[in-house]
Amino acid sequence: MNKHLMGSSVSALVEESKLYPQEKLAAIRTSNKSLNIGIPKENSTYENRVPLTPKAVGALTNQGHKVLIESGTGNAANFFDKEYTEAGANITKSASEVFKSDIIIKVEFPTKKEIEMMSMGKTIISTIHADKDLGQRLSLLNQKKATSIGYEFIEDQIGGLPIVRAMSEIVGAVVIPTAAEYLTTNQGGIGIILGGITGVPPTNVVILGAGTVAEYAARTALGLGASVKVFDKHLYKLHRLKHILSSPIFTSTIDQVALKKALMEADVVIGAVRADKGVLKKIVSEDMVKAMKSSAVVVDVSIDEGGCFETSRPTNLKSPVFEKFGVKHYCVPNIASKVPRTSTKVLSNIFTPILNSIAHNGGVDQMIFENKWFMKGVYTYKGYMTNYHLSEKFKLRFKDLNLLMAARF
Repeated sequence: MNKHLMGSSVSALVEESKLYPQEKLAAIRTSNKSLNIGIPKENSTYENRVPLTPKAVGALTNQGHKVLIESGTGNAANFFDKEYTEAGANITKSASEVFKSDIIIKVEFPTKKEIEMMSMGKTIISTIHADKDLGQRLSLLNQKKATSIGYEFIEDQIGGLPIVRAMSEIVGAVVIPTAAEYLTTNQGGIGIILGGITGVPPTNVVILGAGTVAEYAARTALGLGASVKVFDKHLYKLHRLKHILSSPIFTSTIDQVALKKALMEADVVIGAVRADKGVLKKIVSEDMVKAMKSSAVVVDVSIDEGGCFETSRPTNLKSPVFEKFGVKHYCVPNIASKVPRTSTKVLSNIFTPILNSIAHNGGVDQMIFENKWFMKGVYTYKGYMTNYHLSEKFKLRFKDLNLLMAARF
């Protein structure tokens, strides 16, 4: 073939190829990276969950990762040091040694003392609770140039919140038996059974919110024979809940007149509303609580985000209940800690593949860069707030994480 014609053909093919969809250039991936993971003992006396079971630790150490665990971390969940040692973990009595790890994974948000123990530029994965000194602790994380990941913000590949859903399933299953306990005279209640008995009117249960907690709580309450009413501001959530339950339940958007009437008749009220754009509004006013039965029980599941009752304040598993206007308030922010062994297994099922993905991607930075669902969990990155709502709330400097990652890669 004529060299000129051949050159023309190649040029034509090149030009034609530009019309096809072009693949985005990806950053060069490092080969599997060995991770240095630290699991500290929870500082709170009432947090019994652990992020990883011994079995999960064994799966990680078999992949060549190093896991350092503070002694006694799993005791409350009946996972003991010996089991972790047999799984390949190293045990230490020094919390500061654990906080020098490259990746620290824990359940509760770190305290100021724990953040101070961290080395510069490390990664911490934990939950994040709204409390009075949260802004100060976020500032400390920025000073440490930490990459902080809130596990309740992490999405899956289809946009769901796997850890939030998993913990919500557990909480939804636990809240109804918990409320039932406080209706009995043993716990100072009026002495009624939660549910329905032949010849006796059923217990009235009101649920605020129509998410996962509501789904599991309603299913449990209906199974016991209770009368259930669910309120939510989103009609589509109410439709979804009725479809899932396939049971005759009363549903309503949050109308103050209808809600007040339902609360006056309620024996149990479950508050399970999630914050909208980082802000949770109070749904039940103090006056509405005053109008409730003096024997009623309130379980404010939303207390970790500030609560949805004006009368709520955080409690703990040792002293879980207080009374206000004769109404018992159960406001424990970590209800799933009542069943720590189950909760730990659930957390392990989610964290283990995430940690393996971090290793496969070549590290935390690469994992963030290549996975938008994981990026959603990052709220501080190397000295900057990357969660807009938190930065606005606490007046901390915000930087778009996409821009930070683009500059890095």
